[in-house]
This record gives sequence, structure tokens and C-alpha cells, in this order.
Amino acid sequence: CHHCKSRSASAPTDTSKIHYEKFWLYRHCSSVQQRDRQAQKAGQLFSGLLAVNVVFLGSAFISSMIFNNVAITLADVWILLSILKVLCLFWIIYYLLGTSQQPHAVLYRDSHAGAIWIRGSVLLFGSCSILLKVFQIGYSTILIHCKSTVEIVFPSIGILFICTQAYFLWHHSKDCIQVQHNFTRCGLMLTIATNLLLWLLAVTNDTLHVEIESQLREVEQRFAGKAPSSHPRNETTLCTCPNMTICKVFQKGYILLYPFNTEYCLVCCSMLYVMWKNVGRRISHHHIPHTKPKFKLQGVVFGPLLGTSAVIIGACVFMMYQIQATSLVPSRQVFVIYYSYYIVLLPLMSVGAVIGTIIHALEKKELDTLKNPTRSLDVVLLMGAALGQIGMSYFSIVALVATDPRDLLNSLALSYSVLLIFQNITQNVFVIDGLHRQRTPPGKEGDTKEEQNREAYSQRRVSVLELGQEIRKASLSYIHTYSHLRWKRRVLREISFFLVLCNIILWVMPTFGAHPIFENGMERSFYGYSTWFVIVNFGLPLGVFYRMHSVGGLLEIYVTA
Repeated sequence: CHHCKSRSASAPTDTSKIHYEKFWLYRHCSSVQQRDRQAQKAGQLFSGLLAVNVVFLGSAFISSMIFNNVAITLADVWILLSILKVLCLFWIIYYLLGTSQQPHAVLYRDSHAGAIWIRGSVLLFGSCSILLKVFQIGYSTILIHCKSTVEIVFPSIGILFICTQAYFLWHHSKDCIQVQHNFTRCGLMLTIATNLLLWLLAVTNDTLHVEIESQLREVEQRFAGKAPSSHPRNETTLCTCPNMTICKVFQKGYILLYPFNTEYCLVCCSMLYVMWKNVGRRISHHHIPHTKPKFKLQGVVFGPLLGTSAVIIGACVFMMYQIQATSLVPSRQVFVIYYSYYIVLLPLMSVGAVIGTIIHALEKKELDTLKNPTRSLDVVLLMGAALGQIGMSYFSIVALVATDPRDLLNSLALSYSVLLIFQNITQNVFVIDGLHRQRTPPGKEGDTKEEQNREAYSQRRVSVLELGQEIRKASLSYIHTYSHLRWKRRVLREISFFLVLCNIILWVMPTFGAHPIFENGMERSFYGYSTWFVIVNFGLPLGVFYRMHSVGGLLEIYVTA
């Protein structure tokens, strides 16, 4: 069965089956174990250097495209990335058909790596990215008279790359490969570098966005009776989308799905990095979890209620913002409503995180000090991704204080920036501390609950007349379970569930286009359009990724509480 296979893959194996690493620099080491450790470090160093060089080369191409788009064009960048994608495809296919099929190739599997939520994120964001590529191909095909063939070939290769990589990560993200160590490390690092460059290009390349937006502005100005302004950057009159419904669908679909592509690249990078750390890793039986906690909604009431209220109110604010803020002259009132929603929600989230951290301190759980690459990466990603929102907030604070902090909108934006910094810090402390706590072992309380559930199931009747009585029994059982949970565990579950729903709505709003920090014009007029555009383009994707990654950490705290 599948459970037996996973146990056998994680269980300690005979040392005769282990392929110890070798490296020509350390061939004269006295012991096999020492030579293995030194070879592992050398392999990680050389594969890391490969990734650094690829990233620097791609960054140089992208930067040259931005600052000198005559010598290096977008098509040149696409050709370079297509070559990297093809190389990654060859390596992934070789890994699937060759490396992983060798005898004793996968003796161990990391149970912490490739959680179901992150693999589900890969499938979700990958599917949206494929739809994005389809819309991009359709849009370029309609405008083939003014578009190059590269704009059709590049997304076509992208679809193949996304499908192959998603399949690879879904089935092999837990592998601790024990053969062809250095070749596997180099392949993983090359794939990580390619995803990073794709993310960097998605963040900096706003060509189609500018093209579509300039067309919309031109139409709106013509309806208003004004002559369209000629801008040297937006020469779209020669390549205008014809008056066709399908072309408008491709445009809207591209704008809607664009953020998912950046998320897909970042999630893939995190999973590939864990696989890279697990190459050659041998897991002892202490790392194998005896019980795998499952997600259950029992025992929480106030967290789902408050979180659902926050999601519903946030959805209403978001729709109101999208309707009014997309006009030529955005209403000042919609920015006031948007900032007010955040000013109410962020302190509640901060208070919940502080209470959760205090409960962690009061608990008598030991810290989990075992080596865990997945948890180490989660901590780094949480701290690194939070820098996006924190950095933008500090830039915003300086601009608002230097202009007119007594203005209503400026004071709301200032409060929003300060509260956002505090919320990021408190939530990071709560999540990171929770991830390092050992899981609660199932005790008598859980056994008693299971016995009660068995008795309840054994006493069930299929009679229609007893349906009401069965519903009443289920309600009483839920209330009984809620009342019997220890208060510390109950509060932790309530807080983590509330924070999960809050982070989801705070992920949805900027992902689908609510960017008041750029559209209100205050910081943009202070720093200048180009400078503030770069700051927002780097900070916003990191902030979106931070919200999504926080959901995974909070769900783990909820499950293991």
C-alpha cells in the first residue's frame, strides 16, 4: 500500500545501499563519512555558483532591456530565457526517466517537504499561468501583423515548461536523491535560477500593461472630447487591438491572471530549494513522524466567524475600490474607505499574534531542534518576503511626513504604513515560534473523543424520523468537543484560523489590482514616477507572496496546536 511505501522510503536502510558522495578534491580523506560531508559541501558550492552566474547573466540582460532597449530588446531576453527553459526541460525529463529510476536512488523521503497546500498552490498558480500564456498567444496571434513570432514561441515553450515542472514537483518534491548528486544539484539550481529570472522579468516588464492601458486612456479621452496625448513610449496606434470581443477577452484575462505567474515562480523556487538541500540527505528514524495531523474544523467558533466577517467586508471594500479607483479621476472617498478597513483589521491581527506568542511562551512544549530544511526555508521566506511590505511602508512614511501629515488621506496612509510594519513583525514572531514548537502528542483526551465518536456512529439509525435527533446529537458533540479542548490549544486554534482568513483577503486584494499605495499619487509625486514604480514593483510581489506563505505557516500551527 501507499503507506507502506512511504514508510519504507523513510525508514533506515542498510548502509550497503547508500551511495556516498565523492569529489576529486577530497579523494584522499581518511574516512568515507568525512569524504562524503566534504563532497556534499563542495557540490552545494559549485551548484550555487552556477545559479549565481546564470542569475547575474539574466539580470544583466533584463537591466539592459530596461535602460537601453535599442541594443537589447525584449525579444533577446525571451530567447535567453527560452534556452534556459529548454535546458531545464531536458534535465527534468532526464531526472524523471533516468536518475529517479536507478536502484536505491530514493532511499529516503522528507515528510516535511512538499506539503499538500504548497503542492496545491503549484497546481493552482501553474494552471492560471498556463491560461495566461494561452491569452498571451491569442492576443499576439490577433495582432500578428505588428507582433514578432517570438511573442508566440516564447509562451508556447512556457506552457510546456510549466506543465513539466508542476508534474515534477508534485511527484518528486519529497525525494532525498542518493545518486548523481552533483548533476542533480546543478539541474535544480539551474531551474531555480530560471524561475527567478522569469519572476524578475514579470516584475519589471510592463510592456503589455502599458500598451493596454494607453489604449483604454485614449478611448476614454476621445469619449470626453479631448485629443489623445502623444507619449513617446506608447506608440500603440500601429498595434491597436481591433474591435473584437475575443481580443478584449484576451486583454482582460491577461491582466487578471498576470499576478499568478509571479506567485508560481516564487513557490517553485522554494520547493526546488528544499529538494536541493535534500540531495544526499539521509534521514534517521527520529525525523519520521509517528502521527500525521489532519485539518479538522472542530473546536473553533470565534476565529471562523471573525475571519469570515473580515473576508466579506474586505470583498465589498475591494469591489467598491475597483469600480471607483479605475476611473480617470479616482474618488478621494474610496481611498479613505480602503485605508480605514486596513486600520481596523491590522490592529486586530497584531493583537491576535501577540496573544498567540504569549500562549506559546506559557506552554511547556519543547522546541524542535532537529534539522529540517523545509522549516528553515519557511523562516527565511517569511522574513525575506516581509521586507517587501516593510520597505514600501518606510518609504511611504518618509514621503507622507515630509509633505503634509495633517491631511486626512495622508494621516490615514501614514497610520496604515505604521500598522502594517507592526503587523508583519508580530505575525512573523508568532508563526516562526509556532513552527519551532514540537507537535502535541495525542493523549487521553483524543482517545476519549474517538471512543465517543465510535459510540455515536454505532447508535445511528437510518430512519428518517430520527434525522432531527441525529442533527441535534452532532451539534451537541461539536459543543462537547469545543468545551473539552484545553483553553491554550483552543485560543491558538481560534487565533491561527482568524489570521488565515485575514491573510487570504489581504492576499486577494493586491493580487487582483488594489494598489492604493501607487494609485493615490502621494508617494509617486514625492519620489517621481520611475523611482516609485520600481519600489512598488519589487515590494508588492513580495508582499503578496508573504501573505500566501503566511497562510501555510498558520495552517500548520492550527493543525499541530
